[in-house]
Amino acid sequence: MYNLNSKLMVLSLLFTSIASNAQTNPAILNWLQNTTNITGRHYVKGNSTAITDATLANVQNVKYSADWVYISTQGIPAYVTGPFLDNNPSLASAQNAIFKISLKPVKNPGAFTATTGGNIGIFINGVALFDYRDGVSWQNSSSSLKGGPLGGIGDGVWNRDAVVGEKLGFDCSKGHPAMGNYHHHQNPSAFKLDLTVISTVCNLYDADGLYVIDSTKHSPLLGFAYDGFPIYGAYAYKNTDGTGGITRMKSSYTLRNITTRTTYYTGTNVTAGPNVDATYKLGYFREDYQYNTTTAATPDYLDEHNGRFCKTLEYPDGTYCYYATVDKNWNSAYPYIVGPTFYGTKTAAKVISITETVQTYAPSVAIQKLEDNQISVFPNPSNDLIAVQLNGLSRENTTVSLYDLNGRMIQNAVINQGSTIVYFDTKTIYSGEYIIKISNDKGSITKKVEVYK
Repeated sequence: MYNLNSKLMVLSLLFTSIASNAQTNPAILNWLQNTTNITGRHYVKGNSTAITDATLANVQNVKYSADWVYISTQGIPAYVTGPFLDNNPSLASAQNAIFKISLKPVKNPGAFTATTGGNIGIFINGVALFDYRDGVSWQNSSSSLKGGPLGGIGDGVWNRDAVVGEKLGFDCSKGHPAMGNYHHHQNPSAFKLDLTVISTVCNLYDADGLYVIDSTKHSPLLGFAYDGFPIYGAYAYKNTDGTGGITRMKSSYTLRNITTRTTYYTGTNVTAGPNVDATYKLGYFREDYQYNTTTAATPDYLDEHNGRFCKTLEYPDGTYCYYATVDKNWNSAYPYIVGPTFYGTKTAAKVISITETVQTYAPSVAIQKLEDNQISVFPNPSNDLIAVQLNGLSRENTTVSLYDLNGRMIQNAVINQGSTIVYFDTKTIYSGEYIIKISNDKGSITKKVEVYK
C-alpha cells in the first residue's frame, strides 16, 4: 500500500508541476492556435486575387510536459503567401510538422553552436524561421555562384545573404518556400509597411505579414529559436531591466570597409571571393559584415547572437531574448533574427511523434481591447478600395463591417488571427459617407470614411 500511495503521490506532484507550467510558461501560452478553421491563401503570378486553400493555417495544437512543448502545425500562415517572382516553382504547402522546444532553455556553457541551413526556430503562427543563408556561395575556380537553386557546390567561404540575394523571390510578407516549407529569414512584416519600401511586390500581390511595427510600443513576442529562447519584434525597452523608454533594437554588425574579398574581418586569409562591385555589393555575402562588441553603455545594441537579456510582459523576471532587427528605415538588418550562432544550447527539433506523457494546452485567449490609435483606415477618401489595418499583432479574429449612414451593412470581413488587414471594394457603391465598424468580444470602434467617384 505504501508503494502504491507513494507512486500516486509522485504522479500527482508531476501532473501538478506540469499544470503549473502551462499557467506560467510563455513557450506554452503564446502560440496562435487556430480554433476557427482559418485556412491558408496564396497568389499565383499574374493574378492579384488570392486563392483560398484547404490547409489549416497557424498552429493546430500545443502539447507539453514538464520539460518540453510540442507545436503541431502545417507551417501555413493566415496571411496570403506568394507569388515568388524569382521562378521558384514551389508553393507554401502543408508540413505536418511537430516542433519540440525546451521549456527550460539555458546558455550554452561551451563553444556557441552555429546556426545552419533550414529551420532554426518557429514563429508563433507555426511558420519556420531560417537564418541568413540560402545555400549559395562563391566558387572561386569558376568565378561564379554555386549551390542551392543554382546547382553545384560553392566553396562555402563567401556565403550569399538570402535577404539580399533572394529579394526578388520574397512575397509581400517577406517569406518564401523551400521545397514547400514556407519560412522567413527576416522580420515578418510586409515590405509596404517599411518606412523606405525596397520591393514592389505588394503593389499587385498585397499581403500583411505577422505583425505591424509600432515604434511607440514594445514589439510582440514573435516566436522561439531552437535553443528555446524567445524572439521579439524590432522595438523594446532601451535598458535590460525594462526601463529607459521604447527604442529600436540595433544590430551590432556593420559592413566592412573592403574592396576585395580575400580575408575575414578577423584577419584570416581565405579563398578569394569576387571583388566588391555593382553586382556583388557590400552586404551580398554574410562575410562582408563584422561584429562590433557592445557594452553596458549601449544596451540597445545587441550581442553577437542578435540578442540580449530583457524584461518583458511575458518574462517579468527577465530572460535572454532575440530580436528581429531592422534599420532606421525599417528594412531588415543583418543578422536579421538569430545568428550566426545560438546563445543557448540548441535542443529543439522537428519530431515524427511525441514519445512521452503530455497534456494538451487549451487556449484561453485574452481578448485585446480595441484602441482607436491602433487602427488605420486608408485611403480616406477612397474611390476604389478601403483598407482597415490593425497595428501590432492580432491574437484573435476581428470583425470589420462597412455600413451606410442608414445602418445598412454593405460589406463584412474578418481580420484573421495572425494577420493584420482587410479590404473593402468600393467601386460598386455610391459616393457619400460610410461607417467602418471594427469589433471583437471586448467592444467596438467606429470610423467615418468617404467614398467619391
